Amino acid sequence: MGEEAEIRTAKEAADHELVLAFGRLQGAANRLEYILGRALEEECGISHLVFEVLLILGRAGEPGLSMRAIAQEQVLTTGGATRLVDRMEAAGLVERAEDPADRRGRLVRLTPLGEETAVRASVVHVENIKRYFVRPLPEADRKRFAEDLRILSHTARDLLPRLP
Repeated sequence: MGEEAEIRTAKEAADHELVLAFGRLQGAANRLEYILGRALEEECGISHLVFEVLLILGRAGEPGLSMRAIAQEQVLTTGGATRLVDRMEAAGLVERAEDPADRRGRLVRLTPLGEETAVRASVVHVENIKRYFVRPLPEADRKRFAEDLRILSHTARDLLPRLP
């Protein structure tokens, strides 16, 4: 895998082991996100993206997070994060509060309904992760695979530009 790629045709490009490996990773991620996201929508009435924001806010705790921090965590524009939070606020999942460190700033935090929804959705999500993500893998490889994904995720995150 360390050698320079000798690709002379589209067929060789399509059959290259690294292209195939990355395609499989991307395909698996897309399919699993669809399967797990659909289960969250059907069983909990929320999208996977809303669930992710609930988790981000739950991890952050009080006093909450700025819109910019939410956008950065989800690789969204600040406008996209604002629209998402607007919908979540209308559903009673989050609320905006004054930033104690910046009188002009606003922070987003979970409401009691948001907390309850995050917990209920997490139970569903964990069971589906076990079913579709963990059980298909050989038991001996599961911990190493999870660690490899953490490394890839953090490396990619660190390469992304930070929002101003």
